[in-house]
Amino acid sequence: MSLSTKHSSKSLAVYPGTFDPITMGHLDIIDRALNLFDKVIIAIAINPGKEPLFPLEERVEMVKQCFPHDYSRIEVDTVSGLLVQYAADKGAQAIIRGLRAVSDFDYEFQLALMNKKLKRDVDTIFLMPGFRWIYISSSIIKDAARHGGDVCELVPEHVNQRLLDLFNTPQS
Repeated sequence: MSLSTKHSSKSLAVYPGTFDPITMGHLDIIDRALNLFDKVIIAIAINPGKEPLFPLEERVEMVKQCFPHDYSRIEVDTVSGLLVQYAADKGAQAIIRGLRAVSDFDYEFQLALMNKKLKRDVDTIFLMPGFRWIYISSSIIKDAARHGGDVCELVPEHVNQRLLDLFNTPQS
């Protein structure tokens, strides 16, 4: 095993997802990624196979509102097509993937191996969210909010407000 002599002056990672909506778990992963990389591109996926609750433009805006002060280390973009190609085109060294449970691992492992086969220079880094966020997902949050559940501690304040507005839920 040899150490790579290839070095970039700025390390870059891509963190993809539908972010429908962005959660505190996502923000935790982004924070962890910023401890490892100089810059993180939050790549909001356009997936024709999914019916998102929020339109793409609204998801982009919600993510951007999470980082009002520092765009030097964060970029918000949209991506369709092959993610690993997008990452390579951007000059990223890695794709960040969040793992919440063992059930996520099988699919993510297969995806990482395929991406490595397609683009050998792009690694996949698996990060686990902090224990307090490990059980949440955008789907669970949407379901809870749809049925009047209080998700204010699980999403940023502006996202919570959009969920309340969307589902016409009075604030307590």
